[in-house]
Amino acid sequence: MTLLERVRARFQKLHHAARGQVWFPHLPLAILVSGGGLWLLDARFGAYWRQYLDSLMRGEFHLSPALLPPLLIGGGMLTMGVALLWRSRLAWVMVLLLSALGVVNTALTAHHAVHTLLAYFSFTAVALLLTWRHFNRSSLAASTLFAVTSVFLLLLYATFGCYYLGTEFRPPIHDLVTALYYAMVTMSTVGYGDIVPLTTEARLFTVSVIVLGVAVFATSLTAVIAPLVGQSLQRIISRKGARMKRENHFVVIGNTPLAVNTWRELARRGRPVTRVLREAPEEGQVKEDVDLVIGDPSMTDTLKEAGADKAEAVLAMMADDSENAFCVLAVRELGSGTRTVAAVNDARHLGRVKLVQPDVVIAPQVLGGELTAMLLSGEQVTPEFVMQRVFQQNTAES
Repeated sequence: MTLLERVRARFQKLHHAARGQVWFPHLPLAILVSGGGLWLLDARFGAYWRQYLDSLMRGEFHLSPALLPPLLIGGGMLTMGVALLWRSRLAWVMVLLLSALGVVNTALTAHHAVHTLLAYFSFTAVALLLTWRHFNRSSLAASTLFAVTSVFLLLLYATFGCYYLGTEFRPPIHDLVTALYYAMVTMSTVGYGDIVPLTTEARLFTVSVIVLGVAVFATSLTAVIAPLVGQSLQRIISRKGARMKRENHFVVIGNTPLAVNTWRELARRGRPVTRVLREAPEEGQVKEDVDLVIGDPSMTDTLKEAGADKAEAVLAMMADDSENAFCVLAVRELGSGTRTVAAVNDARHLGRVKLVQPDVVIAPQVLGGELTAMLLSGEQVTPEFVMQRVFQQNTAES
């Protein structure tokens, strides 16, 4: 075992001992992003935020237009940082976009901590890019938070924009209540016509509010409805097959020839088997009496639905060796002590798959080249050698 593999093995053991799969990396990133939002707001507003709030309550809001972008970026990072706790892919995309906007906004401002802020936001963006695989969920809570945040930020932009350009409308807009009214009427594309933009700047601003309003409302509605529809379709598809009692059974993950043959042989011997597929099969590909679960096999919710926490063994037999390793880690996260079997399709990945410590590593395709070379070289091939090479039990030495 090389030095790098030893370091990875120790890191995996430390990660498992600290139950890192429960809180890493989404919790540190949520703190990092929320801290960046607070830092940006403090750098631009500082101790004057109470004065701005008091003037807003009196209807005498005098916020400079240059302070509006950091207000929107910082507020967005605070709320979407919380959404990262659900490992939402939508929250990850929004936070990455806000971090990039934070870099641009900080670079264009003159502040004593500009270099520190630039380094902080750049580090946040790099950390998000390195951990993108961990944010692959479609969370209803995160989508709802995204929708509320998007509408709120757009309302801030439209209201304060109308307030700053108030003299360029007929009749002029001189208070925040009228600005909020015009913003809502414009965002909803109602357009009563009682307030009309006069100048080119006011008309372009009104066009931007209309376009952004339609886009934000459509995106927010899709973000909220899509997880609901997806979950409903998944439940419908999962219930098409016969539902058996998922206890003391085998869970076979994947649709490779190895997975299909393993499921078929176990079923032929009368053993209860649940198949897990990432995508729904086409009509006629799977028999109706097969106990089937559709979903991401590396997610604990999918494995719980398949009864992996009560199974005799979980067999990860997909074509991608890294996905098989992630499945083993997800089963370990359930904390049930279920035995795990991981298939290896490429000999170069054998050592890496062993690092996640599955109970059994099966590598039938890796064995083919070695057996061919032995037969052509006249070496003796014994049944014990074949079984040892195909089924590699996980030991402390490996």
